[in-house]
Amino acid sequence: MDVTSPLATLVRAAREGDQHAWDAIVDRFLPLVGAIVRRHRLSEADGDDVSQTVWLRLVEHLDDLREADALPGWIRTTTRNECLRLLAARGRVRPVDPQDEGGLDAVELDVADEELLAAERRHLLREALAELPAARRDLLVLLLADPPVGYEEISRLLGIPVGSIGPTRARALGQLRRTRALQGLGPDLVGGER
Repeated sequence: MDVTSPLATLVRAAREGDQHAWDAIVDRFLPLVGAIVRRHRLSEADGDDVSQTVWLRLVEHLDDLREADALPGWIRTTTRNECLRLLAARGRVRPVDPQDEGGLDAVELDVADEELLAAERRHLLREALAELPAARRDLLVLLLADPPVGYEEISRLLGIPVGSIGPTRARALGQLRRTRALQGLGPDLVGGER
């Protein structure tokens, strides 16, 4: 088995414990993981941590993968999620010299990190919304419109009773939380508990 072997063959062999298949999968997708890590501007050490976590998650979840062709997307999403998790953790923990003027009061999240996290969250939400059925996606988009759209107008536009909007919204948000794009992220991205 090598990097050029068909992906379905590699995945099947890796599931059966073939170390050469695992090595070939890692060799094939390591550049993808590295590119995503670089796009998030992580340090080399942080990038190594993300990469190691991605491969560990693959070992844990390879049997859950329904189609071998979904592996590149799974690796891309998992790597992005791990980068975001690391960036968020970095935003919460900052080394500070207490001798500096201002001490602990001078610590604040870097604006670039905030903008990167916000952009990644918007991107992930767009990907997650694309996974929803059109009717649920349309409902969520209308509920988030600015300026707000009233329930009567939503009812008219979507052809659903006003009384169904709340329960349908709850089901749509639940389905949104379970999308592949948002797997592994905390409930704070979409709101509410899982």
